[in-house]
Amino acid sequence: MGTIWVVLIGIGALIAGVALGFFIARKYMMSYLKKNPPINEQMLRTLMMQMGQKPSQKKINQMMRSMNEQQNKKKK
Repeated sequence: MGTIWVVLIGIGALIAGVALGFFIARKYMMSYLKKNPPINEQMLRTLMMQMGQKPSQKKINQMMRSMNEQQNKKKK
């Protein structure tokens, strides 16, 4: 009977650890994305205007595509 309890406690601790880890990781990612939002077209347009460039939609699309390709390379 003692071995069964050890196994049950181990499985319970594993399930609790996975659930707790999920919620901690989720909260961390939410706060990270709030502090460091991903760059969108409007932010890119503002950045280019601050640098003295007049952004066209074609140039914005090209830069967004380039940034997405860079992020995809880092993920692999």
